[in-house]
Amino acid sequence: MDYRKFLGKVESVVLPYLGGGTVDAASRRLRVTTPVAPGWWRFEMKGRDATAREQAAPEGMDALPRVRGHVWGTRLVREGAVAEPLDLMPEEEPPRLAPISARRWHDGSLLFDSVDFESEAEDTARRALEEGRSLAEVRGVASSLRAAFGYTLLEQTSRALDIRFTPAEARGRVLSVAEGGRPEAESCLRHLSAEREAHQRARTARAALAQVRDQEARDAERARQLASVWAEQARRQTARSGRSAGRSSPANDWSRAEAALAGSGARLAAQRRLTGNAMEVTYVFMGERFISVVDADSLQVVDAGICLAGADSEVTLESLPSVIREAIETDVLVMTRHV
Repeated sequence: MDYRKFLGKVESVVLPYLGGGTVDAASRRLRVTTPVAPGWWRFEMKGRDATAREQAAPEGMDALPRVRGHVWGTRLVREGAVAEPLDLMPEEEPPRLAPISARRWHDGSLLFDSVDFESEAEDTARRALEEGRSLAEVRGVASSLRAAFGYTLLEQTSRALDIRFTPAEARGRVLSVAEGGRPEAESCLRHLSAEREAHQRARTARAALAQVRDQEARDAERARQLASVWAEQARRQTARSGRSAGRSSPANDWSRAEAALAGSGARLAAQRRLTGNAMEVTYVFMGERFISVVDADSLQVVDAGICLAGADSEVTLESLPSVIREAIETDVLVMTRHV
């Protein structure tokens, strides 16, 4: 078989484009030659490249797994109070708390499919929101609708209290919020805020203690080695110069960070160099965006962006998503950096 014939073959296929530099077909990921607006496009595929030619109607949706739930903003709330991002939402916004059908694309993304028929429960839940009531006395409400109600109430309360939250942080309490109403929503958000403040205080205290210990160590070292201080400074300068010369390039930073995250199912969204050989990494995992700071050379975590009780340096960028997954599944996630 002449592989050159395969590389030169041009195929035409309709695919959902969600933004960024790639698009996913059923069996492979392709590079997008020219980014376009998110939506359904007819692509020409040649080798590993895909070129958008024209917008098109969705194709192949009926063969994809269906996922049902209730809408909360641009998320689908499904069983287990999981709130996943919905891609390619229609131009006309669905009614609040509407029952929604979505389809699971090959890369795991949820694509909007349709608004399903409503029951009385959706209208009852909307009225409860408008009148400031909870769902404590309402029966026959699906768990996904109760969770969507709870997230909506948390969102309203979040704006009033100016306390941010993500669904992954509140998932363990969202049904209690639906039952308890505004007081329970305030309690949930204030708990998150207190956890973040405690994390920041502990981090500040650890940093101050480390600084004192470092200063004491430096003073002791200078007392013992005063006679060779100039030689030691010259040696350190040489070592620093060697480390600086060996730094990886920005292009290689992206590849190494992307490879470290890929094994856990996380997707790299952005990265940038910081001072002191640190690198900020933004990535998407389990439907949420996270920001972490790592050492640019070793990818050792400097600041996980979530509360790890001071154990940030014990994990790497490669293992961090597993820690996040466990925190989400045990309902203890507290994010300390937000996108």
